[in-house]
Amino acid sequence: LESFLTDANLELFADVYETVDWSRFAYSQYVTEKNYLCNSLMIFETLHRLGSKAERLMMYPEQWSLESDTPETKLLQQARDNYNVKLVPIHVQRFAGEATWGDSFTKLLAFNQTQYERVIILDSDANVLQPMDELFFLPRVPVAMPRAYWLDNTLSSQLIVIEPSQREFKRILDAFDHRQETDFDMEIVNNLYGRDCLILPHRDYDLLTGEFRSTDHHKYLGSKTEVWEPHSILRAAKFLHFSDWPFPKPWVAGPETTKLEIQPACHNTTNGGYECGDRDVWIRIYSEFKERRKASSFYCNVHDVG
Repeated sequence: LESFLTDANLELFADVYETVDWSRFAYSQYVTEKNYLCNSLMIFETLHRLGSKAERLMMYPEQWSLESDTPETKLLQQARDNYNVKLVPIHVQRFAGEATWGDSFTKLLAFNQTQYERVIILDSDANVLQPMDELFFLPRVPVAMPRAYWLDNTLSSQLIVIEPSQREFKRILDAFDHRQETDFDMEIVNNLYGRDCLILPHRDYDLLTGEFRSTDHHKYLGSKTEVWEPHSILRAAKFLHFSDWPFPKPWVAGPETTKLEIQPACHNTTNGGYECGDRDVWIRIYSEFKERRKASSFYCNVHDVG
C-alpha cells in the first residue's frame, strides 16, 4: 500500500480526476449533538476549500428539523446549501455505558449507504489538513483503516474507508447485537476486520495532537533512529485528531492552568538555548481551530470555544 500511495501515483490520480464519476464516492460525517455538528460543518468546509471532488454525506438525528429556526437547523442548512452536503436523517444508536462513545456507533451506519461504491468515514473531532481523495482508489477491500499506533495490535476507527454493502451492514448489526458491554465502534471494527482489512499508513492519515506532547515518537515514526521534526510532521499529515486527555477538546472552555500544565515542554539545546518546536506546533493547532470555529461563516456559538 505504501507504494500505491506514492507522490507519483497521487499525481497520476490528479490527472484522471476529471474523468471520474464522483457520485460513486462520499465522505461521511455523523452527528448526534450541536458541538459535533459544528465540527462536521468545519470538515466539510475544508473539503470544499481543498477542492475535494467526492460527495459529502451527513447523518443526523431524525428528530432535528430542517425547517425550524434552531441552531441545529441553521448548521444543517448551511452544510446543504454552502457545501453541497447530502443530509440523511437517522435513528441515533444508544447503548449502555459511556454516552459519548455510544454515540459513535452511529458512524457505522455508513455501511448501509449502498448508493456509494466507497465511503470515507471521518471522526469530527479532527482537522482535515490535505486532500484525501486518493483513498477512494485503493485496491478493492471491504474496509481499510490505519493502525492505532499508540496502542498494541489495534486499528484506529478515526478514519475508515469502506465499501458499503448489505452484507457488511448486516455484520455490523450482528456485532451490535452480540457486543460486550465494553465494546464500542473501535472494538467492533477491530473484531470484524482487524485480521484482514487493508492497513493505511498512519503517518499521513491518523496523527494525534497528543503526539506533540510525547517524548518518545518511535511508534509514530516507525523507527528509533529517525529524527522527530514537528513542523515537518504536521506539514506531511492529512488528518489530525484532537486527543490530549485530560485537556478538553478545543471547542470546550478549559482553565488556562490546565493548558500550561498539558502543553508540550521545551527542550535544552546543545548551545544553551531552548527548542520549543513541539509547543509551537501544538499551540498553533489549537489556536487555528478556535479561530476557524469563531469565523462569521459558521453558525457556531463562540462561547463554546475555550
